[in-house]
Amino acid sequence: MTHPPAEKIYLDDLAVGDRFVSREFALDAAQIKAFARDWDPQPFHLDENAAAASFFAGLAASGWHTAAVSMRLMVESVPIGSGLIGAGVEITWPQPTRPDDVLHVESTILAVVPSKSKPDRGIVTMQSDTFNQRGEPVQKLVSKVLVFRR
Repeated sequence: MTHPPAEKIYLDDLAVGDRFVSREFALDAAQIKAFARDWDPQPFHLDENAAAASFFAGLAASGWHTAAVSMRLMVESVPIGSGLIGAGVEITWPQPTRPDDVLHVESTILAVVPSKSKPDRGIVTMQSDTFNQRGEPVQKLVSKVLVFRR
């Protein structure tokens, strides 16, 4: 089932296989450099010439920038009533995010496990894949999220 983004949902509303799709977000070179200056000041994120001579063979967004954009898109598209409260993640970046990439996130519920000791909540395992405009994955995230009942 795909849920409308505005509808607040809780543990009992979720089922394995539920999907959520975010809006698109365009990323340009200026945004990539600004994030890098503040949070990940490495040459392949800051300078086209240095990036061209690096492993990335061109300007690449920080993985943490991709993660931050993905988080924003997940918050907007997975409307958990109590918010996306993380309880652990596994993250990979199969390829770099580049200037002028247009990203979106597709999230799928993998498991819903009600707590045995705290009946007002549970843990939801969710896979959130971030894709560029060509449908290529730039981030894969599997997270455990604390979700409350109504």
